[in-house]
Amino acid sequence: MRINRRLLLGCLVSWIAFPALAADRLTSVDVALGDVSLNKVSFLIAADAGIYARNGLEVHQYITPGAAQVARNSGVIVPPENVKADIGNAPIAVGGGSPMIYRVSTDPKAVHRIALTTTESIIRDHIIAAPNIKSVQELKGKRLGYSVPGAVTHVGAIGFARKMGWEPGKDIMLVGGGNAINPLLEGKEDALMAAGMLFSKAAENKLNDLIDLTRYKIPVAGSSILAEKNWLAANRDTAARFVKAAIEADALMKTNRAAFDAALVKWFNIRDQATQDSMYREALEIPRKPYPAVEGIKATLSIYDSPRMRMFKAEDFYDPSIIEALDKSGFIDGLYK
Repeated sequence: MRINRRLLLGCLVSWIAFPALAADRLTSVDVALGDVSLNKVSFLIAADAGIYARNGLEVHQYITPGAAQVARNSGVIVPPENVKADIGNAPIAVGGGSPMIYRVSTDPKAVHRIALTTTESIIRDHIIAAPNIKSVQELKGKRLGYSVPGAVTHVGAIGFARKMGWEPGKDIMLVGGGNAINPLLEGKEDALMAAGMLFSKAAENKLNDLIDLTRYKIPVAGSSILAEKNWLAANRDTAARFVKAAIEADALMKTNRAAFDAALVKWFNIRDQATQDSMYREALEIPRKPYPAVEGIKATLSIYDSPRMRMFKAEDFYDPSIIEALDKSGFIDGLYK
């Protein structure tokens, strides 16, 4: 997307320097969080700590009823006002860029969104396996669980198979709907692609944490702030304020351990110190300057190549101008001084 970046930088610096102006008028905006996961913690902190309000925003963050049920199964009761079935049309979503691109290429009715930031530009999942599987080599011929086609776990599973020189469907079976511990414990799969919240629980479920896929540097357009394309064109100031608030909250999460632990207890009912420590180490890996994952977007276009996918270019799915302006202004560096 082409914009006047110099103009944007000037405007951005002005409301960084005078935050009180932003607080005078709160702009309401709906945000689809989608689920309850580690990469959503900073957004919950932004609400709890009043960071959104300080940036002139009244943010309504929602998760899906299904995600709320998963939370209830963990002993967490999500307030009804934070649950909404139809959140797909929210102007801002926090979720994977790769699955969004996949949906746009396979469903003409899918919402086309633009990645403004990305906190996960390479696959950071671990593969956790049943107790009888001790090494990644033993996964050959076995079943590896992921969520759905296009998802970060699917991109990661394909990338892992390629690194091993294996052909999915022949040398390793990829099992959809399998990125949860229960299917593994029930013997419906042999291993799974696990994000931070899952692999931090491997030991307590007597599962083997086989490998941290970070070492392979598999590109992905993972968790991102995604703005609906047409809404973004008409609401750039609101989008910029949201990105600024999110980055401020991320810095608070990393520099205030108590705030992080409190969010885990409040939203996930995670009280175990070892689990909290493991998740905090993962949180610290989130980049301070989360530029959109251009290489991850290009990888998605390549993995899911199709005539419709070829209608798009990588540039159709990202806009780095807001994070670039924040970076050049010195705002992000200032949060860690």
